[in-house]
Amino acid sequence: MSKKILPKNILLLSAYDAESHRYWHQQLSTQLKNFEWTVLTLKDRHFAWRMGGNALNFQAAYHAQLQDHYDLVLATSMTDLATLRGLYPHLAQVPHVLYFHENQFAYPPNQQQQGLLEIQLRSVLSAAAADQLWFNSQYNRDTFMAGAAALLNKMPDGVPDDLFEQLHNHTVILPVPIRDDCQPITQAVNHSHHQIVWNHRWEHDKGPEILLALMRLCEGQHIQGKPIGFHLLGRQFRQQPPALQAILSHHRDACLTVGYVADRTSYLQILQQADVVVSTAYHDFQGIAVLEAAACGCLPVVPDRLVYPELYPASNRYDSTPSAPEAEAQALFELLISGQLQTVEPQWLAAQLLPIYQQQLEVLLSMEHSR
Repeated sequence: MSKKILPKNILLLSAYDAESHRYWHQQLSTQLKNFEWTVLTLKDRHFAWRMGGNALNFQAAYHAQLQDHYDLVLATSMTDLATLRGLYPHLAQVPHVLYFHENQFAYPPNQQQQGLLEIQLRSVLSAAAADQLWFNSQYNRDTFMAGAAALLNKMPDGVPDDLFEQLHNHTVILPVPIRDDCQPITQAVNHSHHQIVWNHRWEHDKGPEILLALMRLCEGQHIQGKPIGFHLLGRQFRQQPPALQAILSHHRDACLTVGYVADRTSYLQILQQADVVVSTAYHDFQGIAVLEAAACGCLPVVPDRLVYPELYPASNRYDSTPSAPEAEAQALFELLISGQLQTVEPQWLAAQLLPIYQQQLEVLLSMEHSR
């Protein structure tokens, strides 16, 4: 009688479980059914404490689960992997993958951020402790490597000579899969407005000043004979940037939708019926919101910076002048009315990427652990 082959056990750790991180790990744990998944998450709040203390947080919340046997550990890059391996030495005996949704070297400056140096150094230590480093874009990988090298070059001594060669040799570019429910509609819909989607968090790093300047330029203007209307779909918070407050006070009549749409079917319907999706972001490591909208049929209009040159043709990128929002908004507006925007084929869909995830995990699980 043949022995039954049990599925491999994968421990997935999400140390700061933001919406985009959930979007990623829920697809893996529900779609890659050849593995047995244990997903442990920490709430996305108290950022400085979570970044500094997440190994203790995991121990406090999941001590019993962390003592179990696993065949592989897959952790987001905010996880303090080095400390966690010290607290649970048996975990150090299996392969570890660190997944980078973002990195702490390429965020716009934030004067309120505390302990950035320690957070950056801890991310380097976690990378050094991992067997593979998966990044959601080349831009993310390159800015992490450059930022980490610049940081350690300032240190007085004790940096291994081959550290960055070793780290680079262990990198894989593996984007977050875009869900397969992002599909264009087959029948054209005639609307009274030329519809523009801005589907980003209502925070300073998403460039709301540029959006405000764009909406001013769009007042009284028409595209393809239609007045311009905006869907502002991002998640809102108690404290909102002044530019978004100004939009609500002075440009609400140009808004077709205001605020986060929790029901996914309703959200996708807006994307499928809109004409254009716009990004004004100062930081984006993959840009899932724009990728979803483009997969639903929107024409993407993005700044010529960050991850966007990897994804979109020059015809859909406007000049990047983040220190001059008015000038950037003017470039964005001119591109909107130019008629040169190209349709972009859906990229990084789950149907394409999940088999690659499956293959990468199977290769790691088949290899003898070397660290």
